Amino acid sequence: MTIGFIGLGLMGKPMAKNLLKAGFAVVAHSRSQGPVDELVAAGAEPGRSPADVARRATRIVTMLPDSPDVETVLDGPDGVFGAVQPRTILIDCSSIAPSAARSLARRAEMVDAVMLDAPVSGGEIGAISGTLSIMVGGEAGAFADVKPILDAMGNPEKVIRVGESGAGQIAKVCNQMVIGGTLAAVSEAFALALKAGVDPFKVREALLGGFAASRVLEVHGERILQSNYRPGFRSTLYGKDMRVAAQTLAENATPAPVSAVVQELVAALLARGRGELDYSALATVLFDLAGISERSEP
Repeated sequence: MTIGFIGLGLMGKPMAKNLLKAGFAVVAHSRSQGPVDELVAAGAEPGRSPADVARRATRIVTMLPDSPDVETVLDGPDGVFGAVQPRTILIDCSSIAPSAARSLARRAEMVDAVMLDAPVSGGEIGAISGTLSIMVGGEAGAFADVKPILDAMGNPEKVIRVGESGAGQIAKVCNQMVIGGTLAAVSEAFALALKAGVDPFKVREALLGGFAASRVLEVHGERILQSNYRPGFRSTLYGKDMRVAAQTLAENATPAPVSAVVQELVAALLARGRGELDYSALATVLFDLAGISERSEP
């Protein structure tokens, strides 16, 4: 089976490479030529445009920054919908607004295609190792058809169909809300330890052994204490995700005061010019407020 892959950024490139490793033929396209050349060197074929990819593959994965990017690739000039083959299954792994996902799924139906929203969680580490969690919304039959493709990019036990169209994006919004709240709390805890003169590395070690243990504390906690903010997931993209969360919460009349505070902290992070850092750099805002300077492991 030939898989089309559009969007070879920080996450998309290793995801596409994992499809090659799993034995799939891949036709790759991206806005920048460099990642395409890298995929071609790994065994992929180049796609000249989204439409060219659509003419050559009936299973197409997109991994793009935001809703407008997905809309342009699918329904813009020289886009996928203009050249899509009947019964093509589109797998959008981008994190976009649930309302946009449902709208694009309806548009796909008009051209005899099926679209699944399949956002991922796990960051660059998960994309490289092929252990992403993938949350899927859309037709059960289409999900079953492309499950081997999703399994090649993620942990098969964590590739879950959540519900109908848009449900995957709702799950991703929930995911980002939980991560943001946990990340803020972990940062506050480290700030307290530092201000109280207690070794935050030991505090983290103690917390990991108890009920406060979490993946955020394990991975991002280490990043924070080592001041290692090399981007695995850029703060600018997390800011977009939190704006999507606010929009989705409003559409569903759901109050979320904790997430509202997190959104303000992310806005402060971006206002400080730290948008290209990993989103764990949210801690730097709380450290700034506490008057704490950069830290290094003792």
